[in-house]
Amino acid sequence: MPQNNSDAILVERIRKGDTDAWSDLISRYEGRLLAFAESRLRRRDVSEDVVQESFIGFLNSLPNFDGKRPLESYLFTICAHKLTDHLRREGRRPTLPLSSTQNSSDGDWQIPGTSRPASSIARSGERKRLEEDALAVVLKEQVEHWQHKNDWTKIKCMELLFVRGRANKDVAELLDITEQQVANFKFDFLARLRNQLKKQNLSQEIFPELQQ
Repeated sequence: MPQNNSDAILVERIRKGDTDAWSDLISRYEGRLLAFAESRLRRRDVSEDVVQESFIGFLNSLPNFDGKRPLESYLFTICAHKLTDHLRREGRRPTLPLSSTQNSSDGDWQIPGTSRPASSIARSGERKRLEEDALAVVLKEQVEHWQHKNDWTKIKCMELLFVRGRANKDVAELLDITEQQVANFKFDFLARLRNQLKKQNLSQEIFPELQQ
């Protein structure tokens, strides 16, 4: 059975209250989510907490889950957001979670060490500049697209989330929309960024987390 069909059946079973289905979901995705979280946090206990929060987040969003979305990417997106929240609580500033399935470089999620070689710093500085330039292009295009469609709520939502660092709940209250709408806007926004960045045919050294 194709994975998408299998996942769709699994989600429907969960919606009907099938406890075995919930166990099947955890068995199917817990290992992959844990590996994803641990590769960034380097701590097993914290990674397990993040994965548990991710499953809870999925359960809370289940009534509004769009079955057309791949379940795996949806779960990894939730996990990436939980990672972002955890790092923010620790006082570390994560970057936009452009990838939810691929290991990124340490610079994306980890605090740089104090003993990095000068050549490494120079390379990372050049890479950062190229990434910033590429990201500026796609962000400009996206904002102009929203402006043309008068999607001001989405523009305000992204500014509050990524510029001001506000939590989903706070953004929902400020914009008088639901938390699920905020989550959907964020999911679609990041998906668009990934797609547009890939279309630029950048070197594999630029945004390596996009190379899938």
